[in-house]
Amino acid sequence: MRDLYLAIDVGTGGLRSALVGRDGRILAFAHREHEQIVPQFGWSEQRPADWWQGTQDTIRAVLADVDGAADRVAAICTCGQMHGTVLVDGSGQLTRDTAPLWNDKRTAPQVEAFSGRVGQGAYLDIAANMPATAWPAFKLAWIAEHDPQAMARTAAVLMPKDWINLCLTGQLAQDRTEASLSFLMDWRSRDWSEALCRMTGVNPALLPPLHDAGDILGPLLPEVAQALGLDAGVPVLAGAGDYPMALLGSGVIGPGMGSDVTGTSTIITLTHDKPVIDPEISNVMSAGGDWGAMTLLDAGGDAVRWARRAFHGNDRSYARIAEDAAQAVAGSDALFFLPYLSGERFNPRSRAQFFGLTASHGLPELHRAVLEGVAFSVRQRLDGLQGGQGRPERIVAASGGAKNTLWLRIKASMYGVPYLVPEELECGVVGAAMLMAVATGDAPDLKAAAAKMVRFADEVQPDPAWAEVYDQMMPIYARLYDSAQDILVEMEGLL
Repeated sequence: MRDLYLAIDVGTGGLRSALVGRDGRILAFAHREHEQIVPQFGWSEQRPADWWQGTQDTIRAVLADVDGAADRVAAICTCGQMHGTVLVDGSGQLTRDTAPLWNDKRTAPQVEAFSGRVGQGAYLDIAANMPATAWPAFKLAWIAEHDPQAMARTAAVLMPKDWINLCLTGQLAQDRTEASLSFLMDWRSRDWSEALCRMTGVNPALLPPLHDAGDILGPLLPEVAQALGLDAGVPVLAGAGDYPMALLGSGVIGPGMGSDVTGTSTIITLTHDKPVIDPEISNVMSAGGDWGAMTLLDAGGDAVRWARRAFHGNDRSYARIAEDAAQAVAGSDALFFLPYLSGERFNPRSRAQFFGLTASHGLPELHRAVLEGVAFSVRQRLDGLQGGQGRPERIVAASGGAKNTLWLRIKASMYGVPYLVPEELECGVVGAAMLMAVATGDAPDLKAAAAKMVRFADEVQPDPAWAEVYDQMMPIYARLYDSAQDILVEMEGLL
């Protein structure tokens, strides 16, 4: 019986494979680290050959962990780190041994030159995104300028998970979640944009056919199937980028849902039928075909880590710090914290500050103000992300911030939206399994797959009394933020 889904995740830190049952539970999991190469400051590369070796190793490992697994695999689906730009020739061979990754900043001159040459009005309503160093369009521009020999041999550009699909099936393809953040796709047609190719100088002949994430590319190549011990008839899906796949696997499906990924920073995403066109908002297509309006705030767990280091020399546990913060009342006795310890993505000069500090404040208020300050910073951006649609019905929490119940309660009360915590935190793997369930006919659609495969361990409701306090404080927080800007300009001369 074909009752297992084989999911592959090409992460920045390593390659992961998992076997997932029809109920969405992970039955076997394997991980292999791979090296991140930093030839110079601001650069970041990896070897696609390492991804493929890790894929083979982890597939063999998970197949060995479950009885009869090789004969039970119903489909294969890959997700992966986005934007890593892999170049191949007409035979599918790499023309560059390494690929620049999402966090590679070497394209800053290309982005700056483009922004100086092309007005925002020419591209924003096509790409639904602003120029950025991560986008493959600018990585291709850098390669064309600095490695023209490799570019001359290149027949197609792929993303990391597309390279794995090529190795598995021999098919050259990309999916629309990746393309939506390439700065090369027209969001309306959901196809490559001739206009964006012309503006960026990218040869459209390099762009492979676009697929939806749940499309079946084809079966395994016979030689690959034999090497892995799998049936050559196993279908391989197009897959998706890791973040849009994780949205799907966390149950963020369709308009009215939101996602809060709080790690070092905070990524807030609200789902809509179409992008929110705004220069401060990025838009990504989800694996289910909806649009996620997202913003990355350079404030999150990093603020909590700073407080732990600054107040306790890292000697106090995060759990104890959360207990301290829980002793303070909502609003921390009118103590504000602006959490911009590392600046902001669109306002690098921003700085952090406490405001309203009195002799009556102690560590509980300081720690709670840090948590509340991050939530206030998110609330500042929510109206723009909503695209005029109002608050989402639910926000699903993920990453390290999902483990702090007090913080979730603060956020739920701050935004007036219940928070859900998934039972399975490997959301990308679950999302891939959901796509496979639909593609193989085990589920009629993604909503049915989610109902069967996504479970929530906790639901945190807003506290009405806390919400009232935060509603009173929010306008003051916004005024503090705005009034600080002129002072920050003057401070630049002191730094």
